[in-house]
Amino acid sequence: MSDLHDPAPYDALLLLSFGGPEGPDDVVPFLENVTRGRGIPKERLKEVGQHYFLFGGVSPINDQNRALLDALRKDFADHGLDLPVYWGNRNWAPYLTDTLRDMVHDGRRRIAVLATSAYASYSGCRQYRENLADALGALKAEGLAPPRVDKLRHYFNDPGFVRPMIDGVLAALADLPAELRAGAHLVFTTHSIPTAAADASGPVAEHGDGGAYLREHRDVARVIAEAVREETGADRPWELVYQSRSGAPHIPWLEPDICDHLEQLHGAGAPAAVMVPIGFVSDHMEVLYDLDTEATAKAAELGLPVRRSATVGADPRFAAAVRRLVLERAATERGEPVRPCVLGALGASQDVCPVDCCPARVPRPAAAGADDPYA
Repeated sequence: MSDLHDPAPYDALLLLSFGGPEGPDDVVPFLENVTRGRGIPKERLKEVGQHYFLFGGVSPINDQNRALLDALRKDFADHGLDLPVYWGNRNWAPYLTDTLRDMVHDGRRRIAVLATSAYASYSGCRQYRENLADALGALKAEGLAPPRVDKLRHYFNDPGFVRPMIDGVLAALADLPAELRAGAHLVFTTHSIPTAAADASGPVAEHGDGGAYLREHRDVARVIAEAVREETGADRPWELVYQSRSGAPHIPWLEPDICDHLEQLHGAGAPAAVMVPIGFVSDHMEVLYDLDTEATAKAAELGLPVRRSATVGADPRFAAAVRRLVLERAATERGEPVRPCVLGALGASQDVCPVDCCPARVPRPAAAGADDPYA
């Protein structure tokens, strides 16, 4: 059996995330980064940024990432894993290219990458790989030797990701009035994406009918719903619904929207609901606004009691899962057998994304996959 204490060949872990503004003056420049190349006027970006301005222009995602960094470093130290952890973002400081440059200057040559997205999709996987390729290309243009980067597999069904969410649902149910708990519906939420992108998510063998994106979310939802049933003795109805749609109205996106679903539940006589944001690692803006603000206001308007369960965030069990993911991948790279630790029916996702995985509308180089130009 493999030695799950040795990080070789890796000499660092990179936490790769989306980024977010940290003050009112950051909001429009941040949104310009997010929408670069789409020709969206600055005035329109100011309108879009109102969600951020409601919270002082500060996205919680950066503080969430700092907390996760602390949790990872503590877990690594407590378990004798001598592996430095860095942090880089797609759209805001610390920018990915700057972080990789620092890593090169620190002598890091083989880097494991954890993206703060647990599921297969273009925006949650392939686009991060494109970001890595862009950053490595920038370093090469500066005369630096690009390091080797390996993105860790999707962790949607890792116990360290799922079990904190189970506990979050149980706590949310316990916070409902006692007479409502047994009949409360579970409403699992994730980011809506274009149906075409969902159908094309994952390797080509999984394309169609929502692709890997929907299969993975539904599998996690089933695991959580079954665990909650076993814990509480109540078999609750559940549904996977969507939030945070941002595309043009004429393009089909995944439905139903969370607010529309709450209306349907109320109309059907549901006594209460727990919103379970399984598609999000932490309480960033799309959780705080779309669920805690907008959906909660809709529920209050309907007179439907709701609670929102906690995201995983910096839970120590998630930090332990990341350590395990790093060590499992390290053993695989050394040619040693490993037994991935997963829940549900789907098994572990692939370590290396194939060429046809989560394709973009316009093909671009992507690192950390079978088509990595820097491998």
